Amino acid sequence: MHLESLHFGPVFGIKGGATGGGYVQIAPMEDINLHFTGDIHAMTAANNLLSAMIDNHIFQGNALGFKKVVWKRCLDLNDRQLRKITCGQSNEKGMIPREDGFDITVASEIMAILCLSKDIKDLKNRIARIIVGYNEKGEPITAKDLKAEGSLAVLLKDAINPNLVQTLENTPAIVHGGPFANIAHGCNSIRATKLALKLGDYCITEAGFGADLGAEKFLDIKCREAGLKPDAVVCVATMRALKYHGGASKEEVQKENMEALEKGIHNLLRHVDNLKNKYGLNVIVAINRFLTDTEKEIDFLQSKLKEYGINMSLVEAWAKGGDGAVDLAEKIVKLCEEPEDFKYMYELNEEIEEKIKKVATKIYGAEDVEFSDEAKESIAQIKKLGFGNLPVCIAKTQYSFSDDAKNLECKDPFNIHVREVILKAGAGFVVAITGKIMTMPGLPKVPAAEGIDIDEDGNIVRNILIDIIKIL
Repeated sequence: MHLESLHFGPVFGIKGGATGGGYVQIAPMEDINLHFTGDIHAMTAANNLLSAMIDNHIFQGNALGFKKVVWKRCLDLNDRQLRKITCGQSNEKGMIPREDGFDITVASEIMAILCLSKDIKDLKNRIARIIVGYNEKGEPITAKDLKAEGSLAVLLKDAINPNLVQTLENTPAIVHGGPFANIAHGCNSIRATKLALKLGDYCITEAGFGADLGAEKFLDIKCREAGLKPDAVVCVATMRALKYHGGASKEEVQKENMEALEKGIHNLLRHVDNLKNKYGLNVIVAINRFLTDTEKEIDFLQSKLKEYGINMSLVEAWAKGGDGAVDLAEKIVKLCEEPEDFKYMYELNEEIEEKIKKVATKIYGAEDVEFSDEAKESIAQIKKLGFGNLPVCIAKTQYSFSDDAKNLECKDPFNIHVREVILKAGAGFVVAITGKIMTMPGLPKVPAAEGIDIDEDGNIVRNILIDIIKIL
């Protein structure tokens, strides 16, 4: 079994830690949620070393002829103030002020490169291909031109190795990498997946957020790059989430609400349909049970899914540990033996616009895709540079199939709006940024950081009231 790595963004922001809860946790929880092995720090340092080398090169005479810098700095914290900045304002002789900005580390190309690299050699080659800027002629300037790939690889020499931890029940878990699926490609490293496949009979991995984001990118980017295909897919949901997508407010999702549940099932069915019928994979729905879930709700959902030929497992691992997931495990083993007809959503030789449109219309359910003038110009440049055959990584809100976070039910026809397209030559994909999604998130009104403290004995404590306030 293996999972994604953790980042400061969710820990101090709105999501909180991601080491699990109750009796299904990986340990040591505090270390994994915070500094752990320093992998994230290494990625941040490598990213920002490249930024420093760019600006130093310009300061020292700009022999490569930088006209435009496209490489951003990064930080593993939610800080909206850094989305757009002006740097180089010390008024030193030869210092050239310019506009810059920060991405969160999980959205950086360094994170993607680390997760997609097969070994140190591949890592260095990918870093070398990073396009950091353009000269007067519009020609790309790469990290290799700056002679930066060696030093960046040195910073990442330990971070490229997967990390072994364990659950509270002593089950091995591999934690390595973790680009967010809403703003990045959403999958942990290829090296971790292949290591887990080598060491165990079954490897369970997570693709972040919904099947429209994490699963799509896992299948169309990671599986394609790694030459892998899953034997079965577990689509995880909760009664609370289904009721929320059926129109219930956050304050009401813990109460029995059959009307909202029935309406919200459409969201789950679309995810399952995408996996089963669009990708040709075997799917089971796992419902993480909460104390507030009623037998009436559970029976209704199970019978509804049965109508569509979808198997379901009620998971009570939070309260019971491994014993609460035995039913799911047994059903997964059987599912893995069934035949499947896996296929990608698009072919690499298709036009960039067509690849984006296929994901938007077939997976999201959009009517069409609208490209801004800036996005059209970027796509034209990407094709001119010879990178038109790369897969696409769409940055989109995780709250809706549309690019509008408030459009939960998607009852009316909608379009996907691509405002920006960015080439990630080192990672090996093209990023399409849609709607109002930001690659540097901001903190919520009541950040989790307010409830985290340390006592006189060095024990880390967390204020549960903060979690309740966030829910309400």
